Amino acid sequence: MPSHSFPDLITEAQTTEESFLRHIFVRDQMYEWTKQPLIMAKADGVFYWDVAGKRYFDALSGIYVASVGHNNRRVIDAVRTQLDTLHFSPPMHGTNPVAVQLANLLAEVAPGDLSTVKFQCGGSEVTEAAIKLARQYHKLTGNPAKYKIISRYQSWHGSTMGSLAASGLKSRKTVNEPLPPGFVKVFPPTCYRCPFGKTYVPHPQPLSHEGRGEHGCNITCASLVNDVIDMEDPATVAAVMVEPIGHTGGIIDPPEEYLPMLRELCDRHNVLLIFDEIITGIGRTGRMFAAETFGVVPDVICTGKGMSGGFVPVSAMICRQPIADAFWGPISENPGFVEGHTFEGNPISCAAGIAVLREILERDLCANARTQGARLKAGFQKLADKYGVIGDIRGKGLFLGMEFVKNPRTKEQFPQTVAFGTQVGKQALANGLLCRFDPHWLAFGPALVVTAEQIDEMLSILDRSMGEVLAKV
Repeated sequence: MPSHSFPDLITEAQTTEESFLRHIFVRDQMYEWTKQPLIMAKADGVFYWDVAGKRYFDALSGIYVASVGHNNRRVIDAVRTQLDTLHFSPPMHGTNPVAVQLANLLAEVAPGDLSTVKFQCGGSEVTEAAIKLARQYHKLTGNPAKYKIISRYQSWHGSTMGSLAASGLKSRKTVNEPLPPGFVKVFPPTCYRCPFGKTYVPHPQPLSHEGRGEHGCNITCASLVNDVIDMEDPATVAAVMVEPIGHTGGIIDPPEEYLPMLRELCDRHNVLLIFDEIITGIGRTGRMFAAETFGVVPDVICTGKGMSGGFVPVSAMICRQPIADAFWGPISENPGFVEGHTFEGNPISCAAGIAVLREILERDLCANARTQGARLKAGFQKLADKYGVIGDIRGKGLFLGMEFVKNPRTKEQFPQTVAFGTQVGKQALANGLLCRFDPHWLAFGPALVVTAEQIDEMLSILDRSMGEVLAKV
């Protein structure tokens, strides 16, 4: 028999060397990233340590994922226990008890009659599933021409081709075009920089005639969706898909009337309303779902990230009972929901999901998100007052961002070449703080277990980093 020899694994220290990094793709541009690669070696609570032993405050929950903190023993114990019992069940033939248990728990905590769940591994898979659900639902209920999905510019719904086609980021779309047809975009509810040149006035202050000028806007960002549905022909529109709070456009927090208006116009045109809560779900905004934060029940919620706590991949698409009912019936007339992936409902993933939800519910981490979120927002405001380069602070709970401007009075941005937000984010990283940053904005999303003292320390590092960048620009 031939003998096989296997190469030794490279050492942890060697993982920072370019010759070894050439064997892996990461999210950043590879050539630039290898100049200063960030490789994390361990984590605990709200902290990371890289391979050199440097500690970082995790103000981002990894990427809004480590919802109950790193190294959470409850989740780890649940995963270990499940590994001793059943690590994989045959998805083509049925499911397993843990998946059924998690589905029922989600049905209990989801708002309204959102009660039937499809599990997948990541956010892209469940937003893709929601698109398929909308189209199949309308075919089963006698409206086969309804196939178009209306979504927003500056949105991000995922990397699979359907979810990418629903997304509105040119930097990620163009390199993959042409994309699937049937997707229509509208402008997002960016009140600070209204694409329609209007000014939002919160209720109950009356709006001016036709919502023009400084006295109001008539929520054009929502009413325009109705116009687009009408112009596309309601008989061809299957769903409206939105993030309750948009992430990639700089934490786009809509006016309070926006989502209720979308709910009403979707009902009017027999169009499904899909909330992409991959980020905002599972306590991030201070309620279990942002749908509750805004008081609107969609037809479908897609959630992921924080539901797994980052321990294993898991995501869920949750739909309302009347929609699920459309997929019941004799097989001769009804094929059911035609969608599936190898690792859907994986028992290890579902065990982690149950442990995460129990941790959030029993420790009332949604309340902590509201309390610490208020503290974080107040801290952002102090930095705005101190430095005069923060034009807007947006978000809910522990999902907050700030937009940087050169002149708060005129909202003039720093030149793109300055990339002030990127500079601040990179300086913060050098100072031991991990956050989300783009050229014009920066965001925090720490774990729901974060304490007041840790919030203050994170703000202190951000304060120092902003000062250091301003001293150079």
